[in-house]
Amino acid sequence: MRGPRFVAIVFVLSIVGVRAQQGQMAPAPRSGGAVTPVFEGWYPNPDGTKSISFGYFNRNTEESLDVPIGANNLIEPGIANQGQPTHFEAKRHWGVFAVKVPADFSKEVVWTLKVRGQTFAIPGYLHPNWQIDALEGEAGSGNTPPILKFSASGPEGNGPFGVTAGPLTATVGAPLSVTVWAKDDGKAAGSVSSAGRESVPVTLTWFLHQGPAAVTFGTPTARVPSAGGTASTTMTFSEAGSYVVRVRANDASGVAGAGHAQCCWTNGFVKVTVK
Repeated sequence: MRGPRFVAIVFVLSIVGVRAQQGQMAPAPRSGGAVTPVFEGWYPNPDGTKSISFGYFNRNTEESLDVPIGANNLIEPGIANQGQPTHFEAKRHWGVFAVKVPADFSKEVVWTLKVRGQTFAIPGYLHPNWQIDALEGEAGSGNTPPILKFSASGPEGNGPFGVTAGPLTATVGAPLSVTVWAKDDGKAAGSVSSAGRESVPVTLTWFLHQGPAAVTFGTPTARVPSAGGTASTTMTFSEAGSYVVRVRANDASGVAGAGHAQCCWTNGFVKVTVK
């Protein structure tokens, strides 16, 4: 049987072949394209476990897509829902979630997406060549990701796996207020484009991560001092159901510039039950 690695390789070779025939890079479509899972790498956690980070590439420049958890959107082995998104914004998104595995894990974590008749099964694994600097700092610079929490005395998280809160309860059409605490080490980014920029505020950006319908954020983005601060937003849900919203906290390195290392942002997830 041909496994998920074969599917991924065939997909890549197909893209290369098409581009070679065309003689140039084809422009990305505004809509109508598929979404590809991306294995970003893995990193060790302080407790000895490992986190396998995934992102995605929505090949549309404008259209977002929704793929519910189930046969068309699942993680293996284990339960189908292991924190992957069901809502996919346009373009490339790095390190949107991570799957935590034991220290001695020797298998592959496979994220399968079936979109518009195309199946993409991307494996993540603990090969040394794929270890990333998610918690240690950007290329040895010591520039570590921000720290997030959802209450003053609550648990903290950093890196792609981040921290999760909830479930909270909301009502359709009624704004739900959520506050996040964030701080950063304030160190300058190691990238050339942002070298020398110290004590840059933490940028917080909210996304719909999982859910059956749209969410409207009162304050989609905010900034807090690197020394620490809070930011609040409201979220209004258009339909009943179970949701997960994600807040991404990034430092001076940004996201695209540090995507290779996964070093410089932290995910926070809030589970919400909407009645």
